[in-house]
Amino acid sequence: MTEERYAGSMAGTKRKVTFYVDEDVLRAARVRAARTDKRDSEVVEAALRAYLGFEVIATVWARSDLDEDEAMRLAVEETHAVRAQRRASRAS
Repeated sequence: MTEERYAGSMAGTKRKVTFYVDEDVLRAARVRAARTDKRDSEVVEAALRAYLGFEVIATVWARSDLDEDEAMRLAVEETHAVRAQRRASRAS
């Protein structure tokens, strides 16, 4: 996925979801939202993005000069190398 496509996916459509969280977590999110003049959902989304590493991925894409095909080629090569090492360690 190119940096532009990744950035585009980050600004995708919003969907309403229902989930359950501990009362103290919800209270803390609401306090943070009130103190930062944001909506509860913005605070929760920011926390999820941080937990899932979206910021790290965006930073890596921004620093990379590889095109998508070259990045995929390198990833496949590394995957094959790791698998070969695992097979060799099991065989010995």
